[in-house]
Amino acid sequence: MDRLSNTVRPYAWGSTTAIPALLGTAPTGEPQAEMWMGAHPGAPSRIDRGDGRGEQPLSAVIDAAPEAQLGEAAVRKFGPRLPFLLKILAAGAPLSLQVHPNLAQAKEGYAAEERAGVPIDAPHRNYKDANHKPELICALTPFEGLCGFRAPAESADVLAALEVDSLKPYVDLLHAHPEEAALREVLTAVLSADRAEMAETVTSAAAAADRLGGAYAPYAILAHHYPGDPGVIAAMLLNYVQLQPGEALFLGAGVPHAYLSGLGVEIMANSDNVLRCGLTPKHVDVPELLRIVRFEARDAGVLRPEASSSTGEELYDTPIDEFRLSRHVLAPGAEPRTLPSATPQILLCTAGEVRAGELTLAPGESAFVPAGESVDLSGTGTLFRATVVA
Repeated sequence: MDRLSNTVRPYAWGSTTAIPALLGTAPTGEPQAEMWMGAHPGAPSRIDRGDGRGEQPLSAVIDAAPEAQLGEAAVRKFGPRLPFLLKILAAGAPLSLQVHPNLAQAKEGYAAEERAGVPIDAPHRNYKDANHKPELICALTPFEGLCGFRAPAESADVLAALEVDSLKPYVDLLHAHPEEAALREVLTAVLSADRAEMAETVTSAAAAADRLGGAYAPYAILAHHYPGDPGVIAAMLLNYVQLQPGEALFLGAGVPHAYLSGLGVEIMANSDNVLRCGLTPKHVDVPELLRIVRFEARDAGVLRPEASSSTGEELYDTPIDEFRLSRHVLAPGAEPRTLPSATPQILLCTAGEVRAGELTLAPGESAFVPAGESVDLSGTGTLFRATVVA
């Protein structure tokens, strides 16, 4: 197994303190948004195998011998690549309101933009690859987010309570139509409205939300970060959720969502495909977005880990084979635990000190375990295990 050296991405919405606090390092004063662990070409982890070659990208190590690193079953199922990306995510400000395509939509969209000759790094490009991007976020601190549409009647009540005249047509639409049609018509109207008129609506709605406080306070905060952005109104159509440490959200294809604040462990299929609804200065492709969004009300679906009485592993159960996230909470004096070895793994310590094989991991430290390598866990702390279902 190999200790990983990882890149921290300095996106503007990142917290200046959360990742340094986890790592036990001094803040730089700059935002530190995500620490990536994996073989994504955008920022692959690096390993040093002591062969005199120094640090090498994990992606290059896997490319050189995919079956040795990933195992025959994983290569047969997912191809010669690590199919997931693990992150520590630290939101100091709200992220964009977004959705991700399913696999068929991603393949279709990527092929269409390739045929059209849209440069891969063009700001208006929607599909950077042909893969889907289901994801799971597990809170390490209290964590706030938006996930999935509320029932139309609930959204109508939220908008009506603001007593903003320009929101009344949306309230009427939410009451007048069946669920799918109501949600589609209102989101379409919000994102297609005249920008100057919508900016006035957002300003009035934010002032009302600030006066009401309580459950309305998050929308005033959104408007503070993104004044006049239609995404502030779109956010009112979604479930607001507060996760406690250890709780998680699974975001499947077509489900609108946004992370608002907090520190968490995130895992996703290896993709960059994002369709944005708002809360961003970046490109918003309304027609393509409306094609991808699933217009159905749903509960936010907070996940809690399911513990195995025989192994002590706590699993976050999701319907995705490209990743499987679990955690081990190791108590003082507990017997060592042996991890399954059939698939490739990334191990991440988030608390205490965990001995994994020959490595000792402190908070924020991680390791890559090739398929076929047995690892015993001991120590006192919390360790997340990311792998695949092969």
